[in-house]
This record gives sequence, structure tokens and C-alpha cells, in this order.
Amino acid sequence: MRFHQVVCVTILISLFSCTKDKPPSGIDAAMYQEAIENDGFTWYKLTDVLLDKSAGSGHPQPYLRTRFNGIAASQLDGNGKVLDNVSFPEGSLIVKELYDNPQALFRYAMLLKASNNEFADNNGWVWGYINEDGGVAIPAEEKGAQCINCHSQQGNIDGTLMNKFFP
Repeated sequence: MRFHQVVCVTILISLFSCTKDKPPSGIDAAMYQEAIENDGFTWYKLTDVLLDKSAGSGHPQPYLRTRFNGIAASQLDGNGKVLDNVSFPEGSLIVKELYDNPQALFRYAMLLKASNNEFADNNGWVWGYINEDGGVAIPAEEKGAQCINCHSQQGNIDGTLMNKFFP
């Protein structure tokens, strides 16, 4: 095989072996639009300081911070921690921002309480896992299948783990 044929074959293999996250649509797009807005959110423990990920985290990114929309924030105590034994009301949106380094937001992991949504799990949560640039890493239609095992472990509060790992 000639050099230019090898180069062409290499390029073709690269193009077809690379996968690109698909752009958001439907509920993924709606959740992404909410996630990129910071207005009206309350930060966990009332601070936007990045936290080092916990030993129990299934996310590979080393830093995170979590915020709650106004509806979800109604279930936080005066210190910005999730109240014990609550069930978040419909319309609650929880956004976990995942960072590769302190300056690089990589992905949003989101929970939206929307029991009537076709992609809601048995607890009423729609799961979103969307890159900072809007590419869908895991679509809501999977109903959190890759997340639920961790998020249902002992010590969770309606699927959330912030109090357990960041008391």
C-alpha cells in the first residue's frame, strides 16, 4: 500500500471510530438550558466553592459543586444542606457541575423531578448527563440506568448524596 493510501485509510478509520456526543433535544435540551442559567439557584451549603470529589463518587471528574433551583431549594435547611428524609417536589432541578480542573467545567449531572415525564424513573426523577458544550453524554431516555445504583445507596435523600459525602 502506498503512503497516501495508508494516510487515507487511517483518516477513515479515525472518522468512523470516533463518537461524538449527540446534541440535546427534548427534555435533554430543556434541562441543559436550565443548567447553563445560574439565576435563581441556591448552592449546596450556600457556597459555590468547588469541592474535591468524594471517594464514593462514580464521576471521574475531580471537582464538583451542586446547586438547587428555587423549588428544590425549599428542601434545604438554613445552612444549605438537604433536609433529612425529604422528597423533592415536582419541578425541582438539582445541577451538579463536574470539573476536570478548577477552571474547566466539563459536564452537568442533573436531576429534574417530573413524575409525568416519559423518561422519569420510578421515583419521579429525570436524569440528565450533558457536557458543558451541550453534547448529550447519556440521554434522559435511559432513565438514569447508569446512575441509580450509586444514587440509591444507603444514606441517600431522595436520590441525592451531598449530605452523605459532604456533611
